[in-house]
Amino acid sequence: MPLFFRKRKPSEEARKRLEYQMCLAKEAGADDILDISKCELSEIPFGAFATCKVLQKKVLIVHTNHLTSLLPKSCSLLSLATIKVLDLHDNQLTALPDDLGQLTALQVLNVERNQLMQLPRSTGNLTQLQTLNVKDNKLKELPDTLGELRSLRTLNISGNEIQRLPQMLAHVRTLEMLSLDASAMVYPPREVCGAGTAAILQFLCKESGLEYYPPSQYLLPVLEQDGTENSRDSPDGPTDRFSREELEWQNRFSDYEKRKEQKMLEKLEFERRLELGQREHAQLLQQSSSQKDEILQTVKEEQSRLEQGLSEHQRHLDAERQRLQEQLKQTEQNISSRIQKLLQENQRQKKSSEILKSLENERIRMEQLMSITQEETENLRRREVASAMQQMLTESCKNRLIQMAYESQRQNLVQQACSSMAEMDERFQQILSWQQMDQNKAISQILQESAMQKAAFEALQVKKDLMHRQIRSQEMISEQRWALSSLLQQLLKEKQQREEELREILTELEAKSETRQENYWLIQYQRLLNQKPSSLKLQEEGMERQLVALLEELSAEHYLPIFAHHRLSLDLLSQMSPGDLAKVGVSEAGLQHEILRRVQELLDAARIQPELKPPTGEVLTPTAPQEPPESVRPSAPPAELEVQASECVVCLEREAQMIFLNCGHVCCCQQCCQPLRTCPLCRQDIVQRLRIYHSS
Repeated sequence: MPLFFRKRKPSEEARKRLEYQMCLAKEAGADDILDISKCELSEIPFGAFATCKVLQKKVLIVHTNHLTSLLPKSCSLLSLATIKVLDLHDNQLTALPDDLGQLTALQVLNVERNQLMQLPRSTGNLTQLQTLNVKDNKLKELPDTLGELRSLRTLNISGNEIQRLPQMLAHVRTLEMLSLDASAMVYPPREVCGAGTAAILQFLCKESGLEYYPPSQYLLPVLEQDGTENSRDSPDGPTDRFSREELEWQNRFSDYEKRKEQKMLEKLEFERRLELGQREHAQLLQQSSSQKDEILQTVKEEQSRLEQGLSEHQRHLDAERQRLQEQLKQTEQNISSRIQKLLQENQRQKKSSEILKSLENERIRMEQLMSITQEETENLRRREVASAMQQMLTESCKNRLIQMAYESQRQNLVQQACSSMAEMDERFQQILSWQQMDQNKAISQILQESAMQKAAFEALQVKKDLMHRQIRSQEMISEQRWALSSLLQQLLKEKQQREEELREILTELEAKSETRQENYWLIQYQRLLNQKPSSLKLQEEGMERQLVALLEELSAEHYLPIFAHHRLSLDLLSQMSPGDLAKVGVSEAGLQHEILRRVQELLDAARIQPELKPPTGEVLTPTAPQEPPESVRPSAPPAELEVQASECVVCLEREAQMIFLNCGHVCCCQQCCQPLRTCPLCRQDIVQRLRIYHSS
């Protein structure tokens, strides 16, 4: 039955408010706003249109009413030609007029919280529209003509059913704010929609083959257009006023054209400078790459040269050490001979106390020198070990710079080794000079000085050994580093192999689980077959053996219950057609023709050789009179033969009586289902249990 609604009458307070607002709008000196909101209107009164047309109102506020349409009868949108702001939110509008594009001066349109199903295509004619709010409506798509809104700055489409944005929206270059439901969007993707307005416009421009520019580059004409239109929005006046305003508008337009040309020239100059900068940057990159290659080559050559020099210096040091050892041996022999002479002379002299004191002081001084050199070597070793450890840690993160870092570190080590060797040589020469001075100063102290020289030589040997040990340790560290890198690569390969093996194992487990599930349903099907009614079993046992063998040979033994139920024999089958078999329940067309062909062959062979005819005791004669094959109808559909009561998968004894929601499985009896929290088959949580009752 159709429903008829009467227009809701506004209350006395709403009616008084409407009259007051209409009178206020008609007074002299009133502003350009007509506010008839919260007046419980079901349609806009004709007087509002007349007031807007005569007084050239620019703002029309009609929110929080009961409007179902924007235009009443006998009214035209041309009456609202001067309207710039139209507020219609919180109404019951289901559609906007198709000629909405006639409101060419409209800048703000707010239809939030209405019942709009679609926007008219003429919306694209609103070239001065800057704000469009269609939040909380029932829109499913936006028209492509929105791409013609060259001044649109704010668009709010949230709270609708929109899933795709029109690709033409990329042509709206002034759009600064776009509000939508990112989680419900399909095009652009929700990740792009969640990134903001700029990301959405970049995506649409890329899809349309356009180059994206920020809205700030296009807002100047819109803002200047607003200023020029504000200067023209005065009420009707004298003709000279219009001429002055027209001249002023033309002057502003010419200024705008000049500024536009200047901006264009600046843009071209900026593009030219940008292109030059890009070319210079490319040249610098090319030069830097070539210089980098040259530097790498020179570094490699320098490294090889340093290594050769280091090896030669090492050989020279070894030869010098051997020469010094020989000299020391000769000096020791000379000293031993002199010691004997000095011992003889020392027996004559009795100055042992002074000699011992001087020797003790010299020993203390040498111990202090040795302790200082040991501390320096220990600190040097710690610094080198710390730098090597830091280098090992950074190498795992800096694959690209590992060679340069290694080369620089190695150069530093070589320089340190060279400097330390030079210092060692200087100290060694200094110690030798000290020894020579001590020998020249006090021949009487040669015995004690020889012991001091031995100690100093041992200290120098220890220092040399420490330096050589440090160099060898650095080489060992580099070898260990390479070994660790190779070991890491091997571990990564083994990790990939293990992942592949795990994937294969998972696929095998999934295949096994599928086969187990199939075996489970096969077992259930076999149990179902084993639960045949005794009458059906007797009927199957009474069938002709040749017919049973024929069905088994054709792999159609699952049709035995159907043949036994309808008491079909070879003679009856010879009189049937494939359509009759389909009516009985044999659905395969090839199997129908093959059964009839084989039955006919058996009957022909029985006529030729009567001994092949089956004994009469093996055939159950039908109790009912034979009818034409067309009248053979199954007493029940074959599918019902497979409907058997399933048993409980927990106890395997009682009948399954409970259905689980939400999965819908029937697999447990009433006693076993109480302690269960998840379904035994699919392992989903059980939300609700329902008892199944079978009708008799």
